[in-house]
Amino acid sequence: MIIYVNKITITVCTLFIFILSNAVSLYAADSAVILQYHRFGEADYPSTNIKINQFEDHIDYLKEGGFNVLPVPHIIAALRANQSLPDKTIGITIDDALISVYKNAWPRLTAAGFPFTLFVSTDSVDHNNKLTLSWNQIRELADAGVTIGNHSAAHKQMWKMSTVEKKIDLDRAQNRFLKELKFTPKLFAYPFGEFDINLRDEIKNRGFNAAFGQQSGVSYNDFDFMALPRFSLNEAYSDIERFKLIVNTLPLKITDLTPQNPVLSQNPPIVGFTVSSKHENLDELACFASAQGKVKTQILGDERVEIRLQKPMSKGRNRINCTLPGSNGRWHWLGLQFIWP
Repeated sequence: MIIYVNKITITVCTLFIFILSNAVSLYAADSAVILQYHRFGEADYPSTNIKINQFEDHIDYLKEGGFNVLPVPHIIAALRANQSLPDKTIGITIDDALISVYKNAWPRLTAAGFPFTLFVSTDSVDHNNKLTLSWNQIRELADAGVTIGNHSAAHKQMWKMSTVEKKIDLDRAQNRFLKELKFTPKLFAYPFGEFDINLRDEIKNRGFNAAFGQQSGVSYNDFDFMALPRFSLNEAYSDIERFKLIVNTLPLKITDLTPQNPVLSQNPPIVGFTVSSKHENLDELACFASAQGKVKTQILGDERVEIRLQKPMSKGRNRINCTLPGSNGRWHWLGLQFIWP
């Protein structure tokens, strides 16, 4: 039995029933796939929207495929404590608190028995944006068991802010949560998934349990909990075959990543990492960079990987995804995000 202790009080009996009802697969794991959504059935915004039929296909596959959809705070608590999770553990997150979450996503997730985390940018709520949830609706979700996370106040590129501006934004958001919900969230999602070392450290120093980017990949127990990955889903990248691929992925565990700061000071960057668990087939590793396709990799010794970019990265967000064949048709996946200012 797994008992999660992280300012969450759950009776042993309740937790036992919860695990039995969700843990279809009983194999132990030390990782989880976290999914990221934004809009549901809002066709005017295809880059952040998912079609309703796509979303229903996702839910059906998770229900029928032996997956364990657990509350994100439980996943984080288990990973931090080096406790085992069921194999094929999934966490669901939704950014921006848009009205289609309330109308379209929440009813479907509730019917499936799937918990989720909603990341809220407080200024948008306060400005009474017609596409954004109201505080009354957010309270209703929170009272129903939805985890509420902090997504900043202004939803701007926070890494561009001065230290003082970062603090003001974060203080404003937390104060609004405290006033409206009577608590302050312990999970954070970076706006646009963008952060630098200074912002990451500010979030850590404020006592958040975890913070999420928007790079793809699998969270595991030795990961940087202030830079956790999520698989982002929208109309163009949500067909059921891709969804099956990503929810079945395994972590590619690394240490000694360079460069450490996602906001680059040189371009192209010298990217490298050490694979922390031995893979006999490391020579099958393949890495792909934004706008460059497959890029050259060099294996130094048994575990060090160096990525040789042939040209500079584009201005703004850039991603490198590395995959390695695993067992039973599953893939190990590592996603990195870099920003060229």
